[in-house]
Amino acid sequence: MMEASEFDRSLGMELYATDSPGCGGRLRSEIQDFVVEELVLDQRYEGGRYLIVEVEKADWETHHLVRDLSRQLQISQKRFSWAGTKDKNAITRQRMSIYGLEEGELVRANLPGVNIRVLGRSNRGISLGDLRGNRFAVRIREIDLDDSDAARRLEAITGEIGALGGLPNYFGVQRFGEVRPVTHLVGEALVRGDPEGAAMTYLALPFPGEPESTRAARERLFADHDFGRALKEYPLRLRYERAMMARLQEEGDFARSFDVLADNLKRLFVHAYQSLLFNRMLSQRMRAGLPLGRAVEGDVVCFSKDGLPEPNKLQAVDGSNVSAVNRLAERGRAFVTLPLFGYGSGFAGGLPGEIERRVLEREKVDLTDFRVQENPDLGSPGSRRPALLRVEPVALMEGGSALLKFDLPPGSYATVVLREYMKPGAREGGGGGPRPLVPSSEIL
Repeated sequence: MMEASEFDRSLGMELYATDSPGCGGRLRSEIQDFVVEELVLDQRYEGGRYLIVEVEKADWETHHLVRDLSRQLQISQKRFSWAGTKDKNAITRQRMSIYGLEEGELVRANLPGVNIRVLGRSNRGISLGDLRGNRFAVRIREIDLDDSDAARRLEAITGEIGALGGLPNYFGVQRFGEVRPVTHLVGEALVRGDPEGAAMTYLALPFPGEPESTRAARERLFADHDFGRALKEYPLRLRYERAMMARLQEEGDFARSFDVLADNLKRLFVHAYQSLLFNRMLSQRMRAGLPLGRAVEGDVVCFSKDGLPEPNKLQAVDGSNVSAVNRLAERGRAFVTLPLFGYGSGFAGGLPGEIERRVLEREKVDLTDFRVQENPDLGSPGSRRPALLRVEPVALMEGGSALLKFDLPPGSYATVVLREYMKPGAREGGGGGPRPLVPSSEIL
């Protein structure tokens, strides 16, 4: 295993699973270089209260699209539903349902880079349960290798992924924020009982990827907490930050200032901190030489439903059932899991449980801290997530660029696959085989 870049390690993705050198290159040089299409359950749309549409969009984040569509259609955003949020910097195709809208009313919808195709009507809206996964077609450009050398590297990495049965199921950079990766830092502050630090991190911590004027405004706010002045300086596009500052100017309650955000957004902060700890546990499991696709005694596994992991169907693994569990794992019917820590979490047994406990101990937080006493709506009971991402990529060189195609289950990240092929900032020295646990502080 190779050590990952400093940036990846800061997000808990400490290792690459494959040993072959990467191809390097650049993602998203052009909008058409990243195409995502939903894989959904087959349904018949034979009438009902919901208009079902397929939306193809370029350079639109799902929530922003729904906000603007609702304005043009003059209806509430609550009448829209969909199965999953998609990348902004991509061409994406996804299904949506719109309650109580007639097909003819769509003539009022006219947004650049958006095409809407009516599929029919249904008595049930689109929901997360309809999503079977996402299909990706991603092009990597600016590869500084000749095509034959790059093709050999791609082939070698594909072979390693096949032999491993997939890749570590890391949370990708999108979980933490691509331009401004602070989401997990906000969540950490909330878990540590510091709502003021959480709010100020979200509102005022600057990052190099932002415009200079925005960075300067954040720095001033961080220094003086003058929310009135900051409201005049912050650009209108930072509407979430502006809404929080307006609440703080009125009431001054840092914990409750998050209540101006939509429920799914305000819960994202603690979820991102959970994701960071998950990534660290996954890295430590790899360092310890424990498999991702096979269970050992002490593990907790989940089982599949219709081919997808069901994290609520859990089973502890011991000497009496480890062989049977691994027979199911070989057929893709059982998955080793790691915890997303929360106030309702438990620990695995054996060495897997020791890794879980030690990662949490190094953070100096308790499971009960995930309740977020100052605002329980921000907390999380926790859950578990498969350690292995089952994926079978196809990678080809085409005229100086690489084209990767693969399908992923819901909740997994394309960047986790792409980083293995590109290996930005890779360093030798991960080593293979069992190794002692290494404190995260020594490698971050």
